[in-house]
Amino acid sequence: MTHRQLAPGIVPGRLPAETIACNFADVLAPLDPHEARVAADRCYFCHDAPCITACPTSIDIPLFIRQIATGTPDAAARTIWDQNILGGMCARVCPTETLCEEACVREAAEGKPVEIGRLQRFATDGAMAKGHPYTRAPVTGRKVAVVGAGPAGLACAHRLAMLGHDVVVYDQRPKPGGLNEYGIAAYKATDGFAQAEVDWLLAIGGIDLRLGQALGRDFSLADLRATHDAVFLGIGLPGVNALGIPGEGLAGVHDAVDFIAELRQADLSTLPIGRDVVVIGGGMTAVDAAVQSKLLGAENVTLVYRRGRDRMSASGYEQDHAAQAGVKLVFNAVPLQVLGQGRAEAVEFAYAVDGVPGPETFLLKADQVFKAIGQRLVGVPADVARDGAKLAPQPLPGVWAGGDCTGGGEDLTVTAVAQGRDAAHAIHTALMGA
Repeated sequence: MTHRQLAPGIVPGRLPAETIACNFADVLAPLDPHEARVAADRCYFCHDAPCITACPTSIDIPLFIRQIATGTPDAAARTIWDQNILGGMCARVCPTETLCEEACVREAAEGKPVEIGRLQRFATDGAMAKGHPYTRAPVTGRKVAVVGAGPAGLACAHRLAMLGHDVVVYDQRPKPGGLNEYGIAAYKATDGFAQAEVDWLLAIGGIDLRLGQALGRDFSLADLRATHDAVFLGIGLPGVNALGIPGEGLAGVHDAVDFIAELRQADLSTLPIGRDVVVIGGGMTAVDAAVQSKLLGAENVTLVYRRGRDRMSASGYEQDHAAQAGVKLVFNAVPLQVLGQGRAEAVEFAYAVDGVPGPETFLLKADQVFKAIGQRLVGVPADVARDGAKLAPQPLPGVWAGGDCTGGGEDLTVTAVAQGRDAAHAIHTALMGA
């Protein structure tokens, strides 16, 4: 989204700077030591804990909570990081309400789970301030290329470095972090936490970070295979799906991922926003774009999804959060066209049944429209093995993949971390024969 493409109704500073700063503060305040001990005391420390099974990275949740309860939060952080080196960010962005906390025995018994996510943040934030706790194994002399400095790539790189391999991480962006830096709501990772966590992670050593380097532009997969002992692809889904409707090219119509990326790097008090915003989609990107539009001062924000509420990939918690922020949620409606003379002025929708439009239509006024109907894989050679529309976990000999660019799970930070970590162990086994 570039400012020279903005329609007249899209302006900066709809709210005072201090109001915007308040709107984008931490959505949940961190626990203090007393609050953490009280929250930890609610855990039953289940022997066969369902919360561990529900965690994609299989953190020993009862153990780290017991460590907090017994006054050893740094040990709790180590328990978390042993499984999830990006445990600090995951504590902020994981949909715990549908993962570990939904599985919590307290949730089943009382409707109020142990606050696992906030306890994880308490432990990792405190321990991060004390430095990096891991050291490298003896150097193996093997070099691995990691493409993508997002959650999957960083988790893979850290584990490989810890195992003694030298790692070169390539990323096309000017900053590392991937989704954590560019793709999530600003109020979920305040005070530059994404970059602070990357800096902390890189302190393991043995990781050479090369930014502004894009696969297919600055180097090829064949180049990497020829100059490295193994390659890991954690490239995400850089392509954005189009609506494929008339008016999509009008000024004021943008990809939601670009809006969120710009927002994460901008002075929010100067970021332009429309008066009437329509967001099309049903996932977390759509919700994040809609909520942040409202927090920036848009008067009317409507999120429109083609199917019913129960089919949205955004969790019920996030849907409720959007509604509480003042976003209007409209279900079972399909966009037909964006209307306007040179710029977006309205969007025409048809009421739909299971995503299939019917004859009845309606208009929503809109000077800004954000598209968030999914992303796709681009820039990968045709001979690389696919799993449907995404990459296979090992698409070529000597090449592994993980994160959003692969199938087999929800597109979550925590899932990407698990896949990157596991790929690192697979690479280590392949390189060392053990």
